Amino acid sequence: MSDFRDLFDLASERLGGTALYANDEFFADKENLLKPGKPVWKEHEYTDRGKWMDGWESRRKRTPGHDFCIVRLGLPGVLHGVVVDTSYFRGNFPDGFSIEACHASQDADVDALLSSDRKWVEILGKSKLAGDCENIFPISHPLAFTHVRFNIFPDGGVARLRLHGRVIPEWKRAGGLTNEIDLASVENGAEALTCSDMFFGSRQNLIMPGRAGNMSDGWETKRRRGPGYDWVIVKLAAEGIVRRIEIDTNHFKGNYPDAASIEGCRIEADSSPESAEWTDVLPRTKLQAHTRHLFNEELVQRGPWTHLRLNVYPDGGVSRLRVHGLATEEARHKAVVERINTAAEVGELLEACCAAKAWVRAVAEQRPYASWDQLVDRADREWSTLPQRDWLEAFRAHPRIGERKAPAAQSAVAASWSGQEQASAGAASDEVMAQLTEANREYEAKFGRTFIVCATGRSAGEILANARQRMSNSAEDELHVAAEEQRKITRLRLEKLVTV
Repeated sequence: MSDFRDLFDLASERLGGTALYANDEFFADKENLLKPGKPVWKEHEYTDRGKWMDGWESRRKRTPGHDFCIVRLGLPGVLHGVVVDTSYFRGNFPDGFSIEACHASQDADVDALLSSDRKWVEILGKSKLAGDCENIFPISHPLAFTHVRFNIFPDGGVARLRLHGRVIPEWKRAGGLTNEIDLASVENGAEALTCSDMFFGSRQNLIMPGRAGNMSDGWETKRRRGPGYDWVIVKLAAEGIVRRIEIDTNHFKGNYPDAASIEGCRIEADSSPESAEWTDVLPRTKLQAHTRHLFNEELVQRGPWTHLRLNVYPDGGVSRLRVHGLATEEARHKAVVERINTAAEVGELLEACCAAKAWVRAVAEQRPYASWDQLVDRADREWSTLPQRDWLEAFRAHPRIGERKAPAAQSAVAASWSGQEQASAGAASDEVMAQLTEANREYEAKFGRTFIVCATGRSAGEILANARQRMSNSAEDELHVAAEEQRKITRLRLEKLVTV
């Protein structure tokens, strides 16, 4: 990666970043850390506590310890670098700092984050700071986090904190990858990779949330005085089929492009889109000033695409690009792999798929996975080599077919999935339900455990027939049949990590 500062500042207020708590903000408020724009200096400005400073500043510490501020990232992600800006802090900047991070719910309150039970991971060790400058440090840590603890040693002032990284969407919370999404939204992990020019406005503005607040909140090129046209390449959040596109020239009135077109390509992650073969998606089309342009029937090719190139003729400004579409199955599989590889709470995710703790540990320890095939192959092999006691541990986490109450061993997510998987059984007639209850009782009497079946896509009648047929199995044969059903359940649940 050439410069991590090309990535989004995940703590940006524009993305929802918030300074939640500081143990001391005597001279200047913690909220200043995340303010947009460069810090400013007011020569003769004072408050009743001292010199006015555009940043976060604690008092001089006269006791052991250090000061810190907890920041909730606007979007969860993997951090690649931090900029600690100490502009105008000359005799009062901290000697050093460190960064810790954790994964918590977006609505986690301060008490929960300060709890001794909260696990913080150091992602950048104690590092020296210089005053009145931008201190730039790369971060190398593979996991995605939601909150950061910014420690300063021992006290002092910092003007701005920028935490640059890649967004890792939590797709289940965002509505799931089986539904239509904005493939060009930063909130979903899209990136504006490169462009021909962005003299007046950053290319990244194109994919920011909401409509533009003013003309500065868009992508705008300088006036072109020669032949050609300007362009920007967007890496989509997921490979997808495009349903409709929006090009918004909001606030651009005397400087909007005369026309625009969109092209698409489908390339591997390590390939360069600039050398790709591009295909027309939206032919060259006239644009209007200060207008949301919506395109559906006008699209000539819908993909699947991994990247889109927006061309503007000859130059000008566009505030937002929206690309609504459906992720492909391959994209969903890639998203599962990325979620597993980067999850700080990977144990919880895997345990919802299969409750055998030995399996969870083994699959987690093999991260990172290069592909979906590698992940499921490892999951299957680890499951097949477990001893009987671990298989039984996984079986115990399942409710009886048709039973609404989840076992205590089952997580809330797994309980929800069990309900979805057994939906057909729950909708069966009273007569069939009575027969299922009896089949469960007979199975447990013979084999000493709950009847396990991959119920997804099966009717209650099919499940009942399966239970009766398996009653003729020997104990050894039935153990392996049940293990195979668990393997199928696990495979389906891995996919559900990025769906609803």
